[in-house]
Amino acid sequence: MHSWDRTLTAAGIGAPRLRADYTRQRDRVSAYRRHAYVAVRLLLPPALVPHVIAATAFMHHTDTLLDASPATGHAEDSCAAWEKSVREALATGNSGDPVLRALLHTVSVHPRLRGHVEDFLAGASADRDFTGFSDEADYQRYIDAYSLPAFMLIACLLLSPDAGAELSHQLCRAYIDGSQRLDFVNDLAEDLRDGRLTLPDDALAHHGVRRADLETGRESPGTRALLTSLLARARRDLLASRGLPGLAPPAHRAFTRAVITLEVLTADAAAAKGTGLLHGSARPSVPAAVKVLVREYRRRGR
Repeated sequence: MHSWDRTLTAAGIGAPRLRADYTRQRDRVSAYRRHAYVAVRLLLPPALVPHVIAATAFMHHTDTLLDASPATGHAEDSCAAWEKSVREALATGNSGDPVLRALLHTVSVHPRLRGHVEDFLAGASADRDFTGFSDEADYQRYIDAYSLPAFMLIACLLLSPDAGAELSHQLCRAYIDGSQRLDFVNDLAEDLRDGRLTLPDDALAHHGVRRADLETGRESPGTRALLTSLLARARRDLLASRGLPGLAPPAHRAFTRAVITLEVLTADAAAAKGTGLLHGSARPSVPAAVKVLVREYRRRGR
């Protein structure tokens, strides 16, 4: 693994302020999802690493603003101000915000990203105005409006420009459908504490589960069946996305495989925890995650 300074140099990022901007985004991303950050540093070419980090930091910063509690009375204003700042930055090529300065430079190097930033902003209201899913179709609309555009901020940097559009869309959508459903189930306890129920109402009704059962951590055959069913579907969708590495340049395939494998491991850990998810999320064991990263690192070397 290259040092961070050498990684920035390999990516052609030389200006001191810009190097500082990317370094700040690296610190945020590494604190947010450690396994994913290590995979980026270990498995992607150094010239791409800062750009993936910049896109991830932008997505996470935006998502955090969207998830802010409406009870503060400032959430909608903050989101509107941020969207205006992003659009002005894209229009002028300048910004006083370090998140956006890094993003703008990455867009200049990877112009395809611009359209995905605009798509992501266009769908942001689906997350900002979220009040729950009435049924599976409601959840699928959320995937199309918000989750898929968010994932494409990263995927457009990983996949080959000449990858077939239809197949790319199909596999990216399968991945994010599985990943988002997994996140909603795995983070159920945290989301409920924040006042958000992210599981479809019709799924609860099908298993005879009430929101109060989930909020109080009531373990029952119904809650167990509900979580098992949702996690099984998430896992199937993740496995259906395993063709994604084949659409990436050879140097990006190890990372893309690792991302999918780590999500499947997370789904397995969540399934093993079962109704314990009512009290906290699950994560793969450190040895299991390290094994995936080491295997892909060696495979990349070969």
